[in-house]
Amino acid sequence: MINKRESGILFPIFSLPSNYGIGSFSKEAFEFVDFLNKAKMKIWQILPLNVTSYGNSPYQSPSNYGLNYNFIDLDTLIRKKLLKKDEVTSLNWGNDESRVDYGAIYNNKLKILRLAFARFNRDNREFKKFLKTETNFSDFSIFMVLKDLNELRPWYMWEDKYKKYSKELEEEVKEKHFDEYSFYMWTQFEFLKEYSKLKEYANSKGIKIMGDLPIYVAFDSLEVWKYPKLFQLDENHYPTRVAGCPPDCFSEDGQLWGNPLYDWEYHKSTNYKWWNDRINNSLKLYDLLRIDHFRGFSGYYSIPYGDKTARNGKWVKGPGFDLFKDKLDLPIVAEDLGYIDDDFRELMKLCNYPGMKTLSLGLLNADPNDTWRPSNYTYNFFSYSSTHDNETTLQFINNMDANNKEIYITAIKEECENFNIPFSEDISDVDLVNKINELNFANKARCAIFLFQDLIPIGEEGRINAPATLSNNNWSYRFTKKIFNENKDRIAEFLSKNAVKYHRDWL
Repeated sequence: MINKRESGILFPIFSLPSNYGIGSFSKEAFEFVDFLNKAKMKIWQILPLNVTSYGNSPYQSPSNYGLNYNFIDLDTLIRKKLLKKDEVTSLNWGNDESRVDYGAIYNNKLKILRLAFARFNRDNREFKKFLKTETNFSDFSIFMVLKDLNELRPWYMWEDKYKKYSKELEEEVKEKHFDEYSFYMWTQFEFLKEYSKLKEYANSKGIKIMGDLPIYVAFDSLEVWKYPKLFQLDENHYPTRVAGCPPDCFSEDGQLWGNPLYDWEYHKSTNYKWWNDRINNSLKLYDLLRIDHFRGFSGYYSIPYGDKTARNGKWVKGPGFDLFKDKLDLPIVAEDLGYIDDDFRELMKLCNYPGMKTLSLGLLNADPNDTWRPSNYTYNFFSYSSTHDNETTLQFINNMDANNKEIYITAIKEECENFNIPFSEDISDVDLVNKINELNFANKARCAIFLFQDLIPIGEEGRINAPATLSNNNWSYRFTKKIFNENKDRIAEFLSKNAVKYHRDWL
């Protein structure tokens, strides 16, 4: 029996071309689905859809459930007669078509959405039901109202009467600030209407949406404010320990993420209810779910709160298989990159979720027997050209020193020979990227995912995120209409041809 194999594209929503500063559920999103269909791609992988705050990272969200209202399409609201075209076009959405200007988005998106909500019929039966039944979005909306009342400061800097959650405070917010509460509920209602239409369209073309679940939430989040028992906090609800990564060859200080760590004993006492709900709700949004930093469930790196680096952290045992033993049939992909030990290998074996391979990085190894070489991949993996946290493949090659580049080219040549892919000795950096893309198709992994930047290919300007930095370039790269339109037909031809050649074009 031949194992079914697929391929897809990693392309964040915010990177879609758009007229209003940031990608959205606009006609360009539907056109991207058409492109995927033409290219015989079966998966569209996106990044977390959570609302973002300082730093703009979808992995540092103020709410696990709050959906990013910046992705609401303004042209859709114009068609619904909730906005007028000139009201939208008169606002500043940024001056660089290739970058999200989050300052401009912050200044104008909520303002224009409030104007649309003022014209929305609040007696809409579906919306009234949404107001009554959607408790997770209600939590988010109350938290956002309180943020507004406290000049957007983090919850631990709010007025004393707001700092600690109570049912009475929740009811007071709903009663005294019902309009603002209803507005935030409407942003979630409208988001889901638009996203569901896009997902339904993708599914009708045989394309699955692959979402992303961050393992941690931010300290300044609804969850830490309302549900402190979930986390390792002191009596004042400040963290005692926080998350990060240990020092390694890339960072002598390690990575200090700063997210509060979970109180796994408490989670176990509830039979992991919060996590069960979180995963199940995510799978209502997505067809497939990538869980970020899956390694943290086996053992997590724990750093004293207040430390300035990750040097003093230690590894602590996590919940392991106990959390996932009743979730083995769910469509989950485990991000298993980075430091791996025997406990984590055992967790991956027991869960049997697909792991990940980053092909562009794995080729920088002279050993032809290394498991990161494409010819040594086994089936139960998602193979990536590169990811949102890496340099683009062209950038990675451009930045190599002469010695590493020689090793790299030799490895690519050897791998091409293993798969009968022609290889020329006189090869450019762009051609090297194209060979890596074909190797991504050719290997045995069940799914080959391509960062769209690697298909053009482009270099440093296309990088999505540099971990452990607060660069304004993080989470901001956008494809201009010009770049997308100039390349889409050529890329679709390359993808469709190789999807057929390497048997990744299953219906």
